[in-house]
Amino acid sequence: MKTLIDAERIQQEVARLGARIAEQYRGESLTVLGVLTGSIVLLADLIRCIDVKVRVGLIQASSYRGKSVNPGELSINMELLPDIRNRRVLLIDDIFDTGHTMQQMIERVRQHGPLSLTTAVLLRKLGRSEVDIEPDHACFEIPDVFVVGYGLDYDDDYRHLPYIAALEDSDL
Repeated sequence: MKTLIDAERIQQEVARLGARIAEQYRGESLTVLGVLTGSIVLLADLIRCIDVKVRVGLIQASSYRGKSVNPGELSINMELLPDIRNRRVLLIDDIFDTGHTMQQMIERVRQHGPLSLTTAVLLRKLGRSEVDIEPDHACFEIPDVFVVGYGLDYDDDYRHLPYIAALEDSDL
């Protein structure tokens, strides 16, 4: 395993992102929707850096199963979604890879009538996008490698790491 982004850099960039979002929504109320399970660490750190009135909601989405390093069919569960009609919404996820998850999540969230919808990710993987959208905010751009840590997992392990690491073939 090779460290790509250390814990200190992540905390600095998440704080910067929180300040940008707070400025964008100054004087307004914001609903932050975290995509489970990968964004849970980012969600916890980010909402503490956003100095505006914040509500939190969760959406469950998954396209990786077990030891797979390639996405499969996307499963979305909106049962934990709070009422977002006529609210400003920030949708956060751990990584923007092909973009299919983000694109489908945006479509599903828009069906619930938010006043506005912006997106943020911790990582944007270079050279992988297969859609015509981009996240509104991305903390880091990374090469096309399989990453773990800071909420991202491989076979439900490594989420606890405070840094981002690339798994090597011997780790898989």
